[in-house]
Amino acid sequence: MSSSSSPTASRTAAGRPPAAELAALQRRLADFAVARDWGQYHTPKNLAAALSVEASELLEIFQWLTPEQSQRIMTEPDQAARVEDEVADVLAYLLQFCQVLGVDASAALSAKIDRNEGRFPV
Repeated sequence: MSSSSSPTASRTAAGRPPAAELAALQRRLADFAVARDWGQYHTPKNLAAALSVEASELLEIFQWLTPEQSQRIMTEPDQAARVEDEVADVLAYLLQFCQVLGVDASAALSAKIDRNEGRFPV
């Protein structure tokens, strides 16, 4: 992913670069699962299925909204909280999926953006 910003310009709220923050979140999720002996359930198939279910739950929030209503959803505190919870669930399962398979999510996204820039020039 090419960017003209400096490395320090893109830091998370925790002050870490985004890739380091993702790695820290992956570690927390892994520790959480290990403490509960959930590793046996965290197979690629199960995590992919869980990711799909959570993405569907995010979609469900928007299912019958007009485009205008969907644009304003984060102005409604109850709805905003639902969206944030489902985004967190999607991200959690995606990060766990990547960890189990050894996929570097940041590198994969960067490579995909590079390919898309080549496929879809301005």
